[in-house]
Amino acid sequence: MIKIVYLLPLFLFACKTDKTDHRSDKEKLDQLAVKYVRLGLYIGQYDADFVDAYYGPDSLKPVASKPMQFPKDSLLGAVDGLAAELSSTMRNTDSDTIRTRANWILNQLVAFGRRIKIFSGEYASFDEESKELFGVAAPSYPEPHYLGLVAKLDSLLPGSGPINNRFQALANRFIIPKNKLDTVFKTAIAECRKRTLTHYQLPANEDFKLEYVTNKSWSGYNWYKGNFQSLIQVNTDLQIFIDRVIDVGSHESYPGHHVYNMLLEKNLYRDKGWVEISLYPLFSPQSLIAEGSANYGIDLVFPGDEKIAFTKNVLLPLAGLDTTGIGLYFAALDIKGELNYARNEVGRGILNNTMTEADALRWLMDYGFNNKETAMKSISFIKKYRSYVINYNYGKDLISDFIGNTSDQSKRWEKFGWLLSNPVTPDELSPKTGK
Repeated sequence: MIKIVYLLPLFLFACKTDKTDHRSDKEKLDQLAVKYVRLGLYIGQYDADFVDAYYGPDSLKPVASKPMQFPKDSLLGAVDGLAAELSSTMRNTDSDTIRTRANWILNQLVAFGRRIKIFSGEYASFDEESKELFGVAAPSYPEPHYLGLVAKLDSLLPGSGPINNRFQALANRFIIPKNKLDTVFKTAIAECRKRTLTHYQLPANEDFKLEYVTNKSWSGYNWYKGNFQSLIQVNTDLQIFIDRVIDVGSHESYPGHHVYNMLLEKNLYRDKGWVEISLYPLFSPQSLIAEGSANYGIDLVFPGDEKIAFTKNVLLPLAGLDTTGIGLYFAALDIKGELNYARNEVGRGILNNTMTEADALRWLMDYGFNNKETAMKSISFIKKYRSYVINYNYGKDLISDFIGNTSDQSKRWEKFGWLLSNPVTPDELSPKTGK
């Protein structure tokens, strides 16, 4: 059998420079950044989930028709060649800025390699995959860890009978009627924006569109369009509880994904001309920062009991819902939040083939306190996005470690803003990432 090797466009391959190359370090790095963007966009022609956002020049987009067969070996060769050039640049420069940029791209390229293999059907274990894609492997906890947290929730919830049923009965008091969703969501997002603007100056033309969609495996999504514009979609397949309005709204908008992408575009792409920032590959260490910061931002924008107060005084009346029991509900949600790592175990079990779908369903219902419908949606997400699930919980914990335990809100916002405005790699977040 003759093996067909597809040749990629020349710009995807690293090309050696001669010994008399007199370009500045910045010029060399800028050209390597262009190769990085072109390579990512080329992969995205095959892998529809590869590019989450791109707002760079159209001239970097592929123009040649792609071969029908996915050119796995050639793409991996392009990744290795570009990584070698970047490593050489790092060794031979005296500029901290050049080293920072090159190191960030190198981390992204490790993820390129793993995603190319995944797209070709070549898999690694859950932890190996997450380490290569996102730069970290999340901690694993045995079943007794979750049983202990369930016991805490059991002692909190009134009544008798299965804990899951009691939690669901409490949660069902706070389901938003479909005809109230738009008003409640827009009110919550407007409050998140107002609070964020007291700390950050955002571009004058920034804006977003809000849409409601169905048949998705996720609950919300921010499609960043560049020029400080976003499309935020909310999935209405499942019933939406009152707490999810703030969580999804803040996560996708202020100070979450919308703000993160805007600050990177303004501070690095537009102000400094770093073209590599214009490409956001979904399966990359950048998503650890993006998802972790978006989840951390929920508590940043509504610290302490302010989330409960805003929900009770503003959102529940707008939704036409009784406020009785809202304090108990949020206390239960705090414990439920500690159980979020159960979804990582489900992902680990599904990807490592050590857990059946029935086992996964049981874990998500017994330890994640999902109803069956939500649990099935979560399994669907894991099958599509795989080890991406660690970015939400472990990513948030790493961001929290990075910000530090301080009651000074202005300092938290300041450090958070720096994080959203710089090319941060996972190993810069916390010593945990090296474990």
